[in-house]
Amino acid sequence: MQKTPIHKTQSHIAYIALGSNLQNPVMQVKQAFIALSQLTNSSLIQVSSLYQSEPVGYENQPDFINAAAEISTTLSPDELLDALLTIENQAGRERPFANAPRILDCDLLCYDNVEMQSHKLTLPHPRMHLRGFVLLPLAEIAPDLSIPNHGNVVKLAQKHLNQGIQKLDTSN
Repeated sequence: MQKTPIHKTQSHIAYIALGSNLQNPVMQVKQAFIALSQLTNSSLIQVSSLYQSEPVGYENQPDFINAAAEISTTLSPDELLDALLTIENQAGRERPFANAPRILDCDLLCYDNVEMQSHKLTLPHPRMHLRGFVLLPLAEIAPDLSIPNHGNVVKLAQKHLNQGIQKLDTSN
């Protein structure tokens, strides 16, 4: 996989997917937005609406609340991933098995145009193009974003409109 140089003093744009289905999921995602806004060497640029989706993989669990966020950061991809894992852990995230219910999930989707694969992190996220619950919120905040080898995020999201994912009205 091609390596893109990362400059430590330069600001980078990163997109993050958020999800929760335990302990008041709407509150968990909103708290995660606040935590993202407080990340060191980073600025929260925008957040999507909240979306409700059915679980994928392990279906015997509550529906999820999902969202996406865009940040500007001077953190490296690995440093940003570590910061996201800290946010998850502070919320009480446990990992008993794959696709288990979770208090909070924060996935680093894209970091500039960086393509990388390590034991810890793959960018862009390897399954994001398959997940409507990621694509719909992401398309809302980054309609011009293109996922390498898969295409424009809006066009990809349109393929998932029939998956029962609903945009929530949280204005009240």
